[in-house]
This record gives sequence, structure tokens and C-alpha cells, in this order.
Amino acid sequence: MNNNSVLKYIELIMVVVNYGLGSKVVKVAKQTGVSGGTIFLGKGTINNHLLEILDLSDVRKEIILMIAEKTLANQAIEELNRKFGFEKPKHGIAFSIPVINVIGSRNSSYNNLNESGGLENTMYKVIFTVVDKGNAEVVVDSANSVGARGATIINARGSGIHETNMLFSMPIEPEKEIVMIIAKNERVDAIVAVIRENLKIDDPGNGIMFTMDVNQTYGLR
Repeated sequence: MNNNSVLKYIELIMVVVNYGLGSKVVKVAKQTGVSGGTIFLGKGTINNHLLEILDLSDVRKEIILMIAEKTLANQAIEELNRKFGFEKPKHGIAFSIPVINVIGSRNSSYNNLNESGGLENTMYKVIFTVVDKGNAEVVVDSANSVGARGATIINARGSGIHETNMLFSMPIEPEKEIVMIIAKNERVDAIVAVIRENLKIDDPGNGIMFTMDVNQTYGLR
């Protein structure tokens, strides 16, 4: 018997909503059969001159990550869109990314051995950039200069060899910021190039950047 016949494509569901809605998103997803999710705190950026003057341009966000079989993931995103109205401005975004393998969860029996399998032809890619805290705004401004429409910033912590400093003989791991940008395929190369140049990503310790294909999307404009 061919073992691949029992394998199922799996997806990472990513949802970005206003602060306080993360638990509700997970609850709705569970009702469709998703086993659960992880919620991160972040902030969104808004290109609005008046809000910038009032220092209100940063909006608190919650980022929810969930894993599900592809068909179930599609159903969950559709139900989330129905419940939260992502098609309406400022109501959030949701999208899915193909996953190669999952270990340590209820879905660990799923395994996507074919990296291109199950991938739909969509208009978007997601760009992740990990930089030292304080540099996220440079990433966002750089991306916006070549046509990006904003970003979500997630707080994190690094432990790489180039990022660790010493204080009283104790290693200190500085905070990091993860910038998530969703862009149309034709803009991705320009966005990556300008971030790479302005942040000197190729120099050791200045950060890392990677892009991933996006499947089903809701709430993108």
C-alpha cells in the first residue's frame, strides 16, 4: 500500500484582528473542527497623516496561528470571514500557507511531502522580516516606499550568536521584532530588495528575511 495515499495536505492559518478578538477567532475555528490555536500580540501600521499627527497610527493587534488539514482550513477561514466580516475595512485579514510537516500536535499524522501540492495560484506572498527592536519601522517605511500597503509587527526575542550581548558576564538576548507584510506577487521583489538594502540584511546580525506563498485570503485590499 502506498503510504502517500493516506497523507493529507495541511495549512497554517494566520488571522490578524484587533486586540481582544483573538480568543473569539479561536472559538469559531474550533467550532469548525480546528483543534486550537496560538495567539500573539502585535501592532498594525496605518498610513493616515491625521492619525500620525495624533500619534494614533499604531493599532494593537492579535495574530492567531492555527494548523488544519487543507479542506478544513478553507472551511474555517470561510466561517471566520462570515463571522468577522474581513471583507469590511479594518475588520482583519485571514490567509493560509502550505505546511510541509507538523510534529507535536493532533495533526502530526498529516504530512505534505510534495511542497507544491495543494498550492493554489493566488496573487499574494507573505514577507517575514526579523530585526532588532526599533528597526521594524524602518522595514515598514522601506516597504511602503515601493508600494506595500502596511504591515503587522510582532514582538519576539532572539538568541543568535550575533545578537547576544554581555552584561555583568551574563548573556542578554535583545528583543526582536517580526514584520509581516502581505503583498501582491509583482511587488514582492521590489519590497524585498529595498528592505535588504536599507536594513543591510546580508550583514551578520542585522536580521533575516523570508517569503512564503499564500493560499486562500480574506480581507486584503
